Amino acid sequence: MLSSSDFASASWELVVRVDHPNEEEQKDITLRVSGDLHIGGVMLKLVEQINIAQDWSDFALWWEQKHCWLLKTHWTLDKCGVQADAKLVFTPQHKMLRLRMPNMKTVRLRVSFSTVVFRAVSDICRALNIRRAEELSLLKPSGEYFKKKKKKDKNNKEPVIEDILNLEGSPTISGPSVSPGLYSKTMTPTYDPINGTPASSTMTWFSDSPLAEQNCSILAFSQPPQSPEALADMYQPRSLADKAKLNAGWLDSSRSLMEQGIQEDEQLLLRFKYYTFFDLNPKYDAVRINQLYEQARWAILLEEIDCTEEEMLIFAALQYHISKLSLSTEIQDFTNESEVDEVEAALSNLEVTLEGGKADNTLEDITDIPKLADNLRLFRPKKLILKAFKQYWFVFKDTSIAYFKNKELEQGEPVEKLNLRGCEVVPDVNVAGRKFGIKLLIPVADGMNEVYLRCDHESQYAQWMAACILASKGKTMADSSYQPEVLNILSFLKMKNRNSASQVASGLENMDINPECFVSPRCAKKHKSKQLAACILEAHQNVAQMPLVEAKLRFIQAWQSLPEFGLTYYLVRFKGSKKDDILGISYNRLIRIDAATGIPITTWRFTNMKQWNVNWEIRQVAIEFDQNVSIAFTCLSADCKIVHEYIGGYIFLSTRSKDQNETLDEDLFHKLTGGQEAI
Repeated sequence: MLSSSDFASASWELVVRVDHPNEEEQKDITLRVSGDLHIGGVMLKLVEQINIAQDWSDFALWWEQKHCWLLKTHWTLDKCGVQADAKLVFTPQHKMLRLRMPNMKTVRLRVSFSTVVFRAVSDICRALNIRRAEELSLLKPSGEYFKKKKKKDKNNKEPVIEDILNLEGSPTISGPSVSPGLYSKTMTPTYDPINGTPASSTMTWFSDSPLAEQNCSILAFSQPPQSPEALADMYQPRSLADKAKLNAGWLDSSRSLMEQGIQEDEQLLLRFKYYTFFDLNPKYDAVRINQLYEQARWAILLEEIDCTEEEMLIFAALQYHISKLSLSTEIQDFTNESEVDEVEAALSNLEVTLEGGKADNTLEDITDIPKLADNLRLFRPKKLILKAFKQYWFVFKDTSIAYFKNKELEQGEPVEKLNLRGCEVVPDVNVAGRKFGIKLLIPVADGMNEVYLRCDHESQYAQWMAACILASKGKTMADSSYQPEVLNILSFLKMKNRNSASQVASGLENMDINPECFVSPRCAKKHKSKQLAACILEAHQNVAQMPLVEAKLRFIQAWQSLPEFGLTYYLVRFKGSKKDDILGISYNRLIRIDAATGIPITTWRFTNMKQWNVNWEIRQVAIEFDQNVSIAFTCLSADCKIVHEYIGGYIFLSTRSKDQNETLDEDLFHKLTGGQEAI
């Protein structure tokens, strides 16, 4: 019989492979250890035996069979379950990674492979001067993403040399989330809010960023437009099922890169994952706004989101305008920038903040909520009935619309009262055809109630549309954002309003425009080049005076106003169904869509959700809503954890408040998105 002291002293051999960055081959080192030795002690023994003087602080032990890091250095080998057959690797936690940005530029930098992806993305965004890192994540591209490019290489053409921004010398250090200085309303602006150029006096705010050592504007400027040939060569999803494939590769935010099989120097896509862009501010967000613009631009060009031809021309005109401004020498020449005393600038900014900002933000009389009353036409879609609009007298008060047969009956009982709180508001507009429609999707127990309203002219449409948008968010027309919303809608309509082409056509020959660069390949095929150029230049007349950053923000706003904006698709099989469906996930709802026709079948709101969970054994997501509505589905195009994280992520982002200095509750994020999956 062994005594307890003999058992404790029983030792055995542990083989550890050392992943030394300066050596070509990895070396195996054998250590004699006992079960009561802690992980930190193993690492100490290793370093003593390697006997090379260098900084080993970034190294940690990786357990190959279990696919996990041994980061709790106070745990003993027994507690971790490490025995003699364990294959351990002593390797750096930070490794190089290539990130393809939304603007198609590749950034190479050192990233933590041992912290969870949520934190790794925060560190990456801090290094690249992108605020609100919680809106972004890492996507492993599907095989189709690079497929067309590879075909081209086989034709013995020149291989494309990738333009890489190398930030190797500046590792992203894991630490607390972005310092309050970045979020402070009183700090000196980092970028000029008009043209997006960096304010040189504020470089010290970003002294820990690798971009501060180089030109910090390098990611704030859009890339020149791609050639039509390169555009045609890129992967374009043709169906909802194709779009679902694009979203299969999102990484799990609650696990590390290494745990998800990501290799050193692998290429991943850094993308905006959640379409709720909080606090976009031109003063601090030039990089964020530009990358958001680029993501929107590629979504339009590659038809990842559908838009009408009229909208495509507006997007093309804004792209043309932005590319012209981005190439102009005045914007890129920072040498003549006037130096501003940093302290003085900060004090003047503080003074404005303390005074309460602009003086014209007068408080409105909240006791008197405005109302709208006018003749509009209404239509309710029914099967086998042609679209026929009928005129009624409409009254908009608080967050509801009531309609009556005529104005005289306004004091009586309405034909119907529609409560718009939580509804979907979709524009149904064709300016050239003088059609100003509003599509309302009003939530009811078993899905959505669809109502179409038709206005007579632009100003009527802008007022009613703005009121509907605010009501859907639970706000009334007394809210201070009502008038700006009306003006915003009117400016969009003005952009869509086509000017006379006479003065444009005459100067067409000497214009520097390749129209096929600014529209999707399918749209380019429909029109002759000269005709397309004339249309783009015609639409450009409405945006020609816009400053650069405003034009990018306009592009983003126009993208956000598209009916399909913010929808992420997955191929699923609902419980009890015999065929596959598409599930669309948005910031506030889930939509079941017929995979063959693309027609929405049912919509469920997050506000009506009581709980959601996953049966990890059968990989099924189950969701319960109010009024005893429950659904369950298995995900076919991706892991169910990705869909679970999307739903939890959107609910987490809805908890953000307007206090810019708040730090994110990372524990809450993991609680909402992580699930109870056993590792």
